[in-house]
Amino acid sequence: MATNLTVNIRDIASGLPDNWLIGCDSREFSRIVDRLFQEITQNSAQKTPPKICLAEPEPVQFLASFTAAHAAKCPIFLCNPNWVKPEWQQVFDLVQPDIFLGQYPLPNNPHIPVREGGLRLYSREFHSPDFNSPTKNGFDTIMIPTGGSSGKIRFAIHTWETLTASVQGFQQYFQVDKINSFCVLPLYHVSGLMQFMRSLTSGGKLAIQQFKELENGKKCDIEPEEFFISLVPTQLQRLLRNPDTANWLGRFRAVLLGGAPAWSELLETARNYQIKLAPSYGMTETASQIATLKPQDFLAGNNSSGKILPHAKITIRSANGEILCDNQIGNIVVNAKSLALGYYPKNFTDDQYFQLDDLGFFDKNNYLNIVGRSSDKIITGGENVFPAEVEAVVRSTNLVADIAVIGLPDKDWGQVVTAIYVPANSEVTVKNLQAAIEDKLSKFKRPKYWVVVEQLPRNSQGKVNREHLQEIAMCHRR
Repeated sequence: MATNLTVNIRDIASGLPDNWLIGCDSREFSRIVDRLFQEITQNSAQKTPPKICLAEPEPVQFLASFTAAHAAKCPIFLCNPNWVKPEWQQVFDLVQPDIFLGQYPLPNNPHIPVREGGLRLYSREFHSPDFNSPTKNGFDTIMIPTGGSSGKIRFAIHTWETLTASVQGFQQYFQVDKINSFCVLPLYHVSGLMQFMRSLTSGGKLAIQQFKELENGKKCDIEPEEFFISLVPTQLQRLLRNPDTANWLGRFRAVLLGGAPAWSELLETARNYQIKLAPSYGMTETASQIATLKPQDFLAGNNSSGKILPHAKITIRSANGEILCDNQIGNIVVNAKSLALGYYPKNFTDDQYFQLDDLGFFDKNNYLNIVGRSSDKIITGGENVFPAEVEAVVRSTNLVADIAVIGLPDKDWGQVVTAIYVPANSEVTVKNLQAAIEDKLSKFKRPKYWVVVEQLPRNSQGKVNREHLQEIAMCHRR
């Protein structure tokens, strides 16, 4: 059945009612799908399906491009239109795409493509994906961007089967047939894409709105009681500042909350408004949520990440791999039908389980509790930031003699990126530094706080004392 769904994604989309896409033109969506499908298949006739980078900022164009590309059985790489030049260069070097759909980000690239049929083609000899996959030798895959331990962009390899497994787990867990989704999250992100997938494959409706519009009080014309909405904690915090919007959120069937840890004051405020919050735990590699707290449990005072969805299995393990008992903190290990095949271009070598950076435990009632991360990764506003990448960029300006980047707790962002640095000379200012990295790092990766010190607390091996850095930075904020 899943294979047939893959082949007939255009039929699925065309079979939806005209009003399935709210806030956008459903008929325009269908027209774009048909046009792009013809262009892609004509340009790739009798050749290997081309690798496509998709970076459309406009929602209808993005969804239609995704649908057409998948119908043509092309490997699709979802991309953030707001990446800056160094990030795009990483993507082009890794992917070597054949077709680019969206706003071309590197006008000075020496390999300037030609325009044909509305597509931006890189060559006429399409490149076959160089990784092993159970789906048609690597074709028919969806690559979703995520961060790596070094901060470099990488893509989790998903398939129609892994994404629909996540949808089916959602349906079973919430006991719902048609899933209506209200999306204010980026569609290139797994949390936005999965809202489209839930509505598309279940025959539900999809409402799309810019978050800033919602924050300013403009509400899409829907019946919230029939919809699920997904937010990150920062967004929820902002919407709760307006009592009218907060009361409107309280009407939704469920408000899925994920992307970053939520703080207790935020959860309590949501509970005071009787918002049917469903804190969730998941990631790009698992095609979104694998654990979710049901709204009735949240309203009863539970602040955990809930129970495991039917398509997933989570165990808590010690450093030696032993499965731990209730209330014992350990490494979170996942096995799920929705688990990615690997990171492009390589598959995972062990498909039995996937060990994460996160630490947690199950309580006696089998609710999952997340207690922190075993790495230095910073999560700010639902986005991953890796200190090594930020430090390297700031160092490259030659304006600092030394630098370390950490995350500080923040009620609005979860964490804020904070740089503790030794200036190269007395003339270096924060404005100098901000200007020097503006076109080298995406906005969410740029430090919000800059702390000047005479030297960093390093040991004899040169390793920085991050606990001491936290103390220094917190004193500076006071």
